[in-house]
Amino acid sequence: MESGLVSFTAVALPGIPIIQPGDDLAQIILDALARAGIALQNGDALVITSKIVSKAEGRFVDLRTVEPGEEAVRLAAETRKDPRVVELVLHESRGISRQAPGVLVTENRLGFTSANAGIDQSNVDGSENSVLLLPLDPDASARAVRSRLLEATGAQIGIIISDSHGRPFRLGNVGVAIGVAGMPALLDLRGQPDLFGRELRISVQGYADEVAAAANLLAGEGAEGRPVVLLRGLNFPPLDGSASDLNRPPSLNLYR
Repeated sequence: MESGLVSFTAVALPGIPIIQPGDDLAQIILDALARAGIALQNGDALVITSKIVSKAEGRFVDLRTVEPGEEAVRLAAETRKDPRVVELVLHESRGISRQAPGVLVTENRLGFTSANAGIDQSNVDGSENSVLLLPLDPDASARAVRSRLLEATGAQIGIIISDSHGRPFRLGNVGVAIGVAGMPALLDLRGQPDLFGRELRISVQGYADEVAAAANLLAGEGAEGRPVVLLRGLNFPPLDGSASDLNRPPSLNLYR
């Protein structure tokens, strides 16, 4: 059995400003690291909330420009939601999973299932007319930030773009990974022994989701203003995963 303490550290980077369209997220992160006196090291992981990625990529929509269609109007009446928001949800979705008064759960175009296709009005710009869509391609966003940070620091790090999701059979939101670069999304532990030498047969760890959830404890979901979290000491293997690795194939989904 391994002896000694095993730990990792998590630090929310200070001084991240309100992000505007076109902002250079990689440079903003480098500036925050410098303010904190932190030099990136090989094996570090940065968890970046999807909200600031979406803002930098200009994924704002002014609801006054949205004309809801017939299906959106019908669903809005059933769910008691703004038909303009419902129109955007439909545009960002592959299909509807569940609907009820106050609830619209869809399969996002990125392959995961979430409320309102991840469209959000909190911490956007204070306007009642502005909503924020998820990044167009979060894996590509993660790769782009990682490439810039590697060029600037030489450090081989992992990047996760995180979002906050509810779960169908449990209360409360948790942080999940919707974009991954430079680290595994899944860890297949099958074939490894347990404490008594028994071979693990079904253990596949949703690694990137676990890292995102840990970072979310610091990032928060309200007025905390801590959208970038550095985790050090995770000791993940050098595998380059993607968030799509975490989506359960339809053939394995017993709840469809």
